[in-house]
Amino acid sequence: MDLVILGDTHELHREIDVPAGDLLIFTGDLTMFSKSMAAIEDFDNWLGELPHRWKLVVPGNHEFFLEADPHRRSMISNASVLIDEAVTIAGLKIYGSPMTPLYGGAFGKSSPADRARHWAKVPADTNILITHGPPFGILDLSPGQPERMGDPELLTRVRELRSLRLHSFGHVHGGYGTLEKDDVVFVNAALMGHLGGIDRAPVVLRMNPMR
Repeated sequence: MDLVILGDTHELHREIDVPAGDLLIFTGDLTMFSKSMAAIEDFDNWLGELPHRWKLVVPGNHEFFLEADPHRRSMISNASVLIDEAVTIAGLKIYGSPMTPLYGGAFGKSSPADRARHWAKVPADTNILITHGPPFGILDLSPGQPERMGDPELLTRVRELRSLRLHSFGHVHGGYGTLEKDDVVFVNAALMGHLGGIDRAPVVLRMNPMR
């Protein structure tokens, strides 16, 4: 099964050449602070034009329109929107959460204790974890950035997930790339560069379905 992973397009989704695949994973920040409803509608239309059999969207810290009113999930009708919930695709258990340690952003929790309680809800048998932000110390640093932006509490939970095979995220634009560590593939799929503009390509991975 081919996975196509991307995120942090910030309304520039039409500029992206999206590879074919089976499962499309979007890791958040489709908007610019949810200011344009027309851009959200166009994003959904764009999703509908893509050929992938399955499409999953996890919101980001810019998606206030989904945080303020859960009923607005229907605005994204051409993908499954995951907000702290799991789905199973081809035998793979996939869990998605938009939460980041960002005060003032959508879905943000600044308290470490709150985040620890939040991440404890990720099922122990998760195979693919989709979050908007990275775990601490993994693809969470942009050039010239003085401090890492990853979540220590998320890293703690990731280390506990013995069935985890892939953790995809974005948020830190300059951290784009892949890293394999402790039998887990980590992907930062933020397509917008840390200076602005789309300057990266979606990440494509092949993963065997669970039997």
